[in-house]
Amino acid sequence: MKNQHEITVRLSDDLLKKLIYISQAEGRTPNNQFVFMLRNNIQYFERTKGKFDQAKLNLIDISQYKNED
Repeated sequence: MKNQHEITVRLSDDLLKKLIYISQAEGRTPNNQFVFMLRNNIQYFERTKGKFDQAKLNLIDISQYKNED
């Protein structure tokens, strides 16, 4: 199973309503819709600015975002 992490995202009422509207129209949960949009944004970033440098990604500390249950 993949590692999954939780982060808090602060949204205005209007933005949350729009996320829920799109989610319902696309048949996804708001969480799955958000992840879908994030993946699309990452793909766009890579198409327009180039692929990520894996060595630089490996240097990023994600410890503050890890769930320690």
